[in-house]
Amino acid sequence: MSNYKTVFFTLGVLQIILGISMIIPIIIQVIYNELDSSFIGAGIITIIFGVLFFLSNLNHEKKLNLQQAFLLTSLSWISIAIFGSLPFIFSNLELSVTDAIFESMSGITTTGSTIITNLNDSPKAILFWRAILQWLGGIGIIVMAITLMPIMNVGGMQLFKISSSDKSEKILPKSKEISIRLILIYLGLTLICAFFYKIFGMNFFDSLTHSMTTIATGGFSNYNESIGYFDSATIEITSIIFIILGSIPFIAYIKFLSGNKKIFISDSQIKSFVKIIIISILILFFYLFLQNKNFEEISLRAISFNVISILTGTGYVTKEFDNWGSFSLMFFLILMFIGGCAGSTTCGIKIFRVQILYLFLINQLKKVIYPRGIFIIKYDNNSVDEKFMASIISFIYLYIIIFFVMTALLSLSGLDFITSISGAATAISNVGPGLGTIIGPNGSFSILPDFSKWVLSIGMILGRLELFAILVLFLPSFWRN
Repeated sequence: MSNYKTVFFTLGVLQIILGISMIIPIIIQVIYNELDSSFIGAGIITIIFGVLFFLSNLNHEKKLNLQQAFLLTSLSWISIAIFGSLPFIFSNLELSVTDAIFESMSGITTTGSTIITNLNDSPKAILFWRAILQWLGGIGIIVMAITLMPIMNVGGMQLFKISSSDKSEKILPKSKEISIRLILIYLGLTLICAFFYKIFGMNFFDSLTHSMTTIATGGFSNYNESIGYFDSATIEITSIIFIILGSIPFIAYIKFLSGNKKIFISDSQIKSFVKIIIISILILFFYLFLQNKNFEEISLRAISFNVISILTGTGYVTKEFDNWGSFSLMFFLILMFIGGCAGSTTCGIKIFRVQILYLFLINQLKKVIYPRGIFIIKYDNNSVDEKFMASIISFIYLYIIIFFVMTALLSLSGLDFITSISGAATAISNVGPGLGTIIGPNGSFSILPDFSKWVLSIGMILGRLELFAILVLFLPSFWRN
C-alpha cells in the first residue's frame, strides 16, 4: 500500500479543496438569509477526511506510475462525487442518499441531469453548489485530458501528448505550467461569460452560476425552464458563443497565446466541429420546414441553440424539442454520441475519433478497390499506426456495448423504450436531458427507480473518464508488476 501514498496524498489535497469550496455556499446562505448547518457540517466532514489522507501520506514519492495514475483518476472523481453529495443530504430538500449522489455525480461529471423537481424555489446555496461542482468538473477534465489521459493511452488520447513532434507543440511549456495556464484561461472565460450574461439581463447570482455551467458545458440551471426561462435572444447567443468556446480544445488557447495565431482556423477538430454544427442546423431546419411546422414556435434560433447544446453535452434547453418529430429525436440521439473536441469540457465519443474512424473506413474501401495498394492514414499530418487505430476502434466498440447494456438494465427497471435508450445515451455522453415525457427537455430524473439512478450514475462516471480509465482497474493483469 506504500506504493500508493502519492494517490491518497493527492486525494487528501482534493478533499481539502472541495471542503474549502463549501465556504462559498455558506456565504451565499448568509447573503440570502438561508443559513443552516448543511454546508458547515458537510465542509467539516470533507476537510477532516482530507486532512487525514494528507497527513498520513506525507512521505510519498513525487511521481506517479501508470497504475497509480489510473487509480488516482478514478478515485478522485468518485470521492468528489461522494463528498460533494453531503450538502444535498444535509439540506432541507430531503433527498435520499441515492438522489444526493446522483445529483452530485451529475454535477462533477458535467452531465446536468437533475432530480430536483422545483429548481425555481430551491435554496440559493444549493443552486450555487451545483454550479461549483460542474465548474470544478469542467476544469478537472480539461487538466486530466491534457496531462494524464495521453500518458495513460486511453482511447487514442495519446494523440494529444504534449511531447508531440509537431513543431507547434515545441513552444508549449511543461505540464505543470500548462495546468496553471488552463485554469487561468478557464477562469477568464467564466468571468467574461458572467459579465455578458449580466449586461444582457440576468441578475448577478444567475449570471455567475450560469456562466460556470456554460463554460463547463454542464447545463445546470437555476430554473425548471433552463435558459428558456429568460426568453432572451441575446442571452441565448451569449450562451451559444461560450458553449462553443468551452467545447474546443483548451490547448488551442495556449497555442494561440504562445504565438500560433492560426490555430483556431487550422485545427482539424475545430474545423470539423464547426462543420457538424452548421450541417446539423441546416438538416433540422429543412426537415421542420418540410414538416410545415409553425416557425413562430420552432425558429432557427431555437434549432441552433438546442443543436449546439445537445452536441456539446451542455444540456441547456429553450424549447421542448421532443415535440419536433421522430426524426429530430433520432438526430439528437446521434448528436449526443458525437460530442465535442478532445481536451475540452465536452464528452461523447469526441470529434477526433469520429474523424479517424471515417478515415479508416475510407482506407478500407480503397483497399477493396486496389488490393495491392498501400494506403497510410494521416491525421493532422501525423501517421496513424495500427496500435493507435485499434485503440480508437476498441473505444468506440466498448462505448456502444456499454450503451446497449445500460439501455437493457434501464428497461429491466420498468422504464419505457424512449426513456431507457435516451437515458443511457445522455448518461454515457454526459449530456443532461433525455427524450420523452419523463426525462425530456423540461423533465426530471426524480421519479426514476433507485436502481435506474445508480445505473445512470455509473454511466456518467464511465463516460466522463473515457471508459477504460475505470474498467482497467477491474482487470487482475493490470495489478501485476
